Amino acid sequence: MTTAVAAPDSLQTMLQQQLTKRRDENLYRRQKVLARAPGPMALVDNCALLTFSSNDYLGLATHPKVIAAQQRGAELGAGATAAHLINGHLQVHQQLEHKIAKLTDREAVLLFSSGYMANVGTITALIKRGDFIVQDKLNHASLIDGGRLSGARSLRFAHNDLEALERQLQRAHCERAGGNILLAVDGVYSMDGDRAPLAEIAALCTQYNAWLMVDEAHGFGVMGSDSHPFAGSAAAAGLSPLEAPIIMGTLGKAAGNSGAFIAGSKALIDYLRQFARTYIYTTALPPAVAAGSLVALEIMQREPHKKTLWQLIHYFRQRAQQLKLPLAFSDSAIQLLPLGCVQTTMAVVEQLQHMGFLVGAIRPPTVPAGSSRLRITLCANHNRTQLDQLLQALAEVLRQRQLLHP
Repeated sequence: MTTAVAAPDSLQTMLQQQLTKRRDENLYRRQKVLARAPGPMALVDNCALLTFSSNDYLGLATHPKVIAAQQRGAELGAGATAAHLINGHLQVHQQLEHKIAKLTDREAVLLFSSGYMANVGTITALIKRGDFIVQDKLNHASLIDGGRLSGARSLRFAHNDLEALERQLQRAHCERAGGNILLAVDGVYSMDGDRAPLAEIAALCTQYNAWLMVDEAHGFGVMGSDSHPFAGSAAAAGLSPLEAPIIMGTLGKAAGNSGAFIAGSKALIDYLRQFARTYIYTTALPPAVAAGSLVALEIMQREPHKKTLWQLIHYFRQRAQQLKLPLAFSDSAIQLLPLGCVQTTMAVVEQLQHMGFLVGAIRPPTVPAGSSRLRITLCANHNRTQLDQLLQALAEVLRQRQLLHP
């Protein structure tokens, strides 16, 4: 009888080596534990902090009417019990899809459990080997991963560089041999806070017969047109449903909840319902989440949260300029303070936390090496006094570290 010999624990060795390496490079991510969603004060690891790292742009995650709606929605069931195409698609899901379709000026909407699943599922359903996907180099990871999983040939272009984009579209157009071209971009870039030049991008898509997909994770609910003020950055750029045929949006940011959606033509949504694997093979959103999101969207339309947010954004940038803080350009709720060095970024964030502020530290691999930054997100439930407190703290810390000169 042969006795099995235990193999060296290579898995544990590899895990510890990689974790040690990440710690040594000051790139290790530590999970914070909050007592509840910030509003915007939060109890973080048992410390009270003024939070500027939330994507709850309109402050709806803690709105009492949204919470009450979610509590009532739980009476419909703790979970949906199945995928949408089995028996998990409830009336509240249908109502939410219809509501989003009206807000985005699209014929139909399909709900997904997350923005990641929406992007990956849509891209892999629409394109395959023999097709092309063209993407901005700063696209969200879910768009990049969707392209990789699709099997399509991937072409990238420098961030918001229209000439580089056109070169890649020309290349795809010449080499596609009957295949399709999907161009995917973020409407608002989550790590930079700037917008894609969507009007010009849409014109190039028309010229080269490419399909435009816009990730509206940070645009839905806070940007739009006069007729559809919450539809997102594509609407703000004046694009019609034909010019921007594929829109992804999330319910976990401006709507203060969870989940995501794809909005487009009836044919697109019917197609995705049949072929998007991340929709077909997962349990539907809990009915409580759908009920809370539905009320959040109604409040978004009735109450002046969006107007308040934009007033705070303008105030923040004006005061930062007066204090000579070196903010990067951004006309969104995402405000960046580039610091470059990982160690400096972490030291500044830790000092701010000791002063009572929670600000995001963005480091590689999320951003390229040498481009670490503070990511400050503004929400409608902040007030000007709180913004002033953060700005003064930032100026003090940067002066102490000789990063800000009089």
